[in-house]
Amino acid sequence: MVELSTSLLSVKKENVIKTIYNLETAKTDYFHIDVMDGVFVENNTTETMLEYCDYLSNITNIPLDVHLMVSDVKKYIDLFLPYNPNIITIHYEAVKDKNELIDLLDYIKSNHCKAGISIKPNTSVSEILDIIEIVHIVLVMTVEPGKGGQKLIDFTVDKVSELSKFVKENQLDTLIEADGGINAENSKLLKDAGADILVSGTAIINSDDFKEVVKKIKS
Repeated sequence: MVELSTSLLSVKKENVIKTIYNLETAKTDYFHIDVMDGVFVENNTTETMLEYCDYLSNITNIPLDVHLMVSDVKKYIDLFLPYNPNIITIHYEAVKDKNELIDLLDYIKSNHCKAGISIKPNTSVSEILDIIEIVHIVLVMTVEPGKGGQKLIDFTVDKVSELSKFVKENQLDTLIEADGGINAENSKLLKDAGADILVSGTAIINSDDFKEVVKKIKS
């Protein structure tokens, strides 16, 4: 069964604690923390996500899946490491070259955290094939990063399939995560393509029954 990482991006502040409890009861596997800086992407969610991490660290043991959509990557790694995330994922497009990328991934791992790399919809899988073996997770953006509630871009499913094939052929332990526009109706496409973790936000948060939607996405 695929794992589910629930994005808190669309959760209203006044509902956050209740929502966290309800998502825990609904059996989400991770809380997905969408960190945006207003530079790499248009929106800025930094303060909100730090506030949500404060709440999470006090009321749940469900692991944090931190996705950094930022330009000053090292600064933001240091901002979120104190919350002991299970995963920190950084964007391939946010660094100047692969040497910097590898250094940042090594830095994350040296702090007892899993390291992931994310690619935008229009970034080719071939750009990262030579470093997949050193990351725990590859996150395929199935929408343009920067805001929730978008429609899944069809061709990104093929990227998940391409990555899954590469991981299997090379007998790697790297997991494949897909993020953006994922709901109970299209999740099967990504599971069949080989995704190990699905990120979903508005499809769950805006529903009347968290448990039912989580179950449909995962099963």
